[in-house]
Amino acid sequence: MSDVSRPAPEDPFVTHRGLLFTVAYEILGSAADAEDVLQESWLRWASADRDDVRDPRAYLVRTVTRQSLNLLRTASRRREEYVGPWLPEPLLTTADVAEDVVLAESVSVAMLTVLETLGPTERAVFVLREVFDVPFDEIADAVGKTPAAVRQIAHRARDHVAARRPRVAVDASEHDLAVQRFIAVMNSGDVQGLMDVLAPDVVSVTDSGGLVRHAARRPLHGADRVVAFLQGSIAKLDTAFTVIPLRVNGMLAAGIQVGGELLAAVSFTVEEGRITQVFSVANPGKLSGLDAEAPLAR
Repeated sequence: MSDVSRPAPEDPFVTHRGLLFTVAYEILGSAADAEDVLQESWLRWASADRDDVRDPRAYLVRTVTRQSLNLLRTASRRREEYVGPWLPEPLLTTADVAEDVVLAESVSVAMLTVLETLGPTERAVFVLREVFDVPFDEIADAVGKTPAAVRQIAHRARDHVAARRPRVAVDASEHDLAVQRFIAVMNSGDVQGLMDVLAPDVVSVTDSGGLVRHAARRPLHGADRVVAFLQGSIAKLDTAFTVIPLRVNGMLAAGIQVGGELLAAVSFTVEEGRITQVFSVANPGKLSGLDAEAPLAR
């Protein structure tokens, strides 16, 4: 590998790589796309005149944001042709991510799903301002808008997200307890226990990309429908399954295994001790991010 393609350990790109990956991932919702953005951004950084760069961190965030926006606009067209619901690519994360409340919420599958309802520029502005506290003038430079326009965009995006995020703030222990109950009742086959841990108006969304048989291609509404569908899907499995705990996108989640192979990663939203949203990623191409812990940072 040439020197151009391998940054030195003390290079600012290496120092800020966790931050840059997180910015790209939150804008794109895809670890694979985020890695592509980092590769392109590194090439641009390697060829930049460092004497002209007063603030390497700001320069790199701006570069990653611009590359992410370019890719997001292309990805948005691809997602219009996607079979069934599209969910963010899940990441295996370390326990310390949960200690940063802002970071943990911002990378949660529930929040990333809300961010999917924003336009590309709105999403980038929201992420940079609300998660990373980037000054308005730096955001303006990154997205090609005036600072005044960015302030308006940030206000609209904040209101949009606030209207769609979970209604009640839940601490990690309450969330973990509900997920642990879900895992236990799934492994025991306790149907009533499953009904009890799900809220009556629970919504279940499955992303299979059309590649998994028997996966729901539309959201399921209500505990009765969700439980009935799970029972039907389990009955169609050729071998026994196991549900294991995973730390996904900063929060406790569940992994469904058959014969030791991970078939789905399931994330949750919890309110008042019960599960209100279930996000299942079963598209095999989206499970590769669970092979190693992701380097998330703010």
